[in-house]
Amino acid sequence: MPPFNTKRSSRRRSALRCLMIDGVVAGIEGLTLLSLIVVPCQPVLLSASPEGAVASDRADSLTGIKQVVHVLNRLTYGPRPADIEQAEKMGIKKFIEQQLYPEGIPDPALEQKLADLQTLRMTSSELALAYPPPRVARQLQERQRAATSRVEDEPAGEMMTKDGPQETSAPPLRRGSSNRLEAAAAEMSRNPNMKIEGPREIVKELQQAKVLRAVYSERQLYEVMVDFWENHFNIFAGKGADRWLLTEYDREVIRPNALGKFKDLVEATAHSSAMLFYLDNWLSADPNGPHAIANRGRNRPFGNRRYEPRGRPVPLSQPPAARPAAAQPNPNPRRGLNENYARELMELHTLGVDGGYTQKDVTEVARCFTGWTIRQPRQGGEFFFNERIHDNTSKMVLGHKIHAGGEKDGEGVINILVHHPSTARFIAKKMVTRFVSDDPPESLVGRVAAIYMKTDGDIREMLRTIFYSPEFNSREAYRAKVKSSFELVVSAVRTSGGDTDASVPLLQFIARMGQPLFMYQAPSGYPDRASEWLNTGTLLTRMNFAVAFAANRIPGTNVELARLLGEFPPTQAEEIRTRLLQRYLWGDASDQTRAALNAGIRGIGNDNGTLPDASVTQEGGSNARPVEIAALILGSPEFQRR
Repeated sequence: MPPFNTKRSSRRRSALRCLMIDGVVAGIEGLTLLSLIVVPCQPVLLSASPEGAVASDRADSLTGIKQVVHVLNRLTYGPRPADIEQAEKMGIKKFIEQQLYPEGIPDPALEQKLADLQTLRMTSSELALAYPPPRVARQLQERQRAATSRVEDEPAGEMMTKDGPQETSAPPLRRGSSNRLEAAAAEMSRNPNMKIEGPREIVKELQQAKVLRAVYSERQLYEVMVDFWENHFNIFAGKGADRWLLTEYDREVIRPNALGKFKDLVEATAHSSAMLFYLDNWLSADPNGPHAIANRGRNRPFGNRRYEPRGRPVPLSQPPAARPAAAQPNPNPRRGLNENYARELMELHTLGVDGGYTQKDVTEVARCFTGWTIRQPRQGGEFFFNERIHDNTSKMVLGHKIHAGGEKDGEGVINILVHHPSTARFIAKKMVTRFVSDDPPESLVGRVAAIYMKTDGDIREMLRTIFYSPEFNSREAYRAKVKSSFELVVSAVRTSGGDTDASVPLLQFIARMGQPLFMYQAPSGYPDRASEWLNTGTLLTRMNFAVAFAANRIPGTNVELARLLGEFPPTQAEEIRTRLLQRYLWGDASDQTRAALNAGIRGIGNDNGTLPDASVTQEGGSNARPVEIAALILGSPEFQRR
């Protein structure tokens, strides 16, 4: 590496103050990455509108390559190297129609990638057996060790460790855990190779599958909509039995209905054990019924707290000490009405917060859903309707009298909600926000809501209305959305033509950027607005990801920059920049981004701007040059947007 000259040394020292983030520089041997922070040191670049998407007087339709890139960026998780050319040959309309009917698209590459994730094919009850809680697993392991010790003539009740004999008895199990232990032991006797791991492994494989599907699936719009609805009907994977129930929720509830009728989605989630457990409806019962089941508030995700849109708990209006004596907890409470699901069903799933309902409606809906419960949820139990704890008296919901009786009371509520004009507008606005802009055009929201009402909530028809609208195909919509952390990581792999096993190191990057998959605690799901993803902390972590990804420093994830540079890799920094800009941004970069790249090249190249021939390889420290340029492009405002 040539010595610093005075001017270049000054530039590098200036950049150094911005670059020392999370030890990224220190962890990449022999690399001079001081120019990479040019863009992230100025977060205003990301918050500013990119070139070609600023003024309302430029809202004419997109054409040519920009239109193709725009459609692929919105309907997919980012174009792969050959996707642009293929979409141009196929035609935009044909591409859209193909994606709207994913059942006709073969997906063998994805199926091969998912083959080793065994939990994806297991039922909730099978998962509960094979992946018991850590306490039960430890108890089972202790039994195995004790049995082994006895076979080897060790004293009963003891096992040998490196520190000498140890007692093999484990701490007493919680109530109900002994049955699970016996079931797990029986399962192990039938299947000696069964893995006894905690439920954390289930969630990890579900997260892996989500990333692999987004990266490799040919059914890209389908995967985008699965993500959309799983966020809309959000369930927190860290909540009790949902660790075993969430895999079936993804496979049996969301995926079959992602492009169908909205009513089918609502009905499926309402009957889902995962949703009933998450929002406590499985505990809800007629407080005046003949039952007397103890309910001490266990397994409630919110403890009657409400949550802000970003997931932060809102303090209770009255602290416990200030509540009147009559409001203090009853030491022997009866199982009673729980309004959690009823409230979120109207506020988040259907009508929206301004949908025109009252607290009285919330209570009445909760009464309609009494008896919608689960058999043994911590053993992967299924939904069943318990007539004994249902409130069979008449109810009034949004002006409609409901007295059908039994399970039909809840079904009647769903029918009212999904056909309400407020639901049509709420769902339309959320979909337009996802596919057009953070400030959805009212004209398009109105048309999509009308299609919802006309087609009985047909999701395909709503999407078709959006994709063929002038608002979607406008310059104002071009790069108007900021990628979420998940979208950024997946698009980097896809656009680079990279390969990944979606293992823990990649999942950790997504989590550190603020989006641990399936781990958003509040029922609102992750907000779909730029303000959620643009702040100093996340920008720095995004830059760290760009550096680590381009330098192949994420175990299990690989990108070959030499292949992106073409058959005859260039040695001139300027030519490398041009080729990588074409690969990642299709040559469409703002003047600010080009200036930042030029400054970066001047800071990392030789005095004549030439890079060593070996710099285009992926071996040794000499691969710094294209890595630096690629990382800077991945951190650019244009790539951070879709």
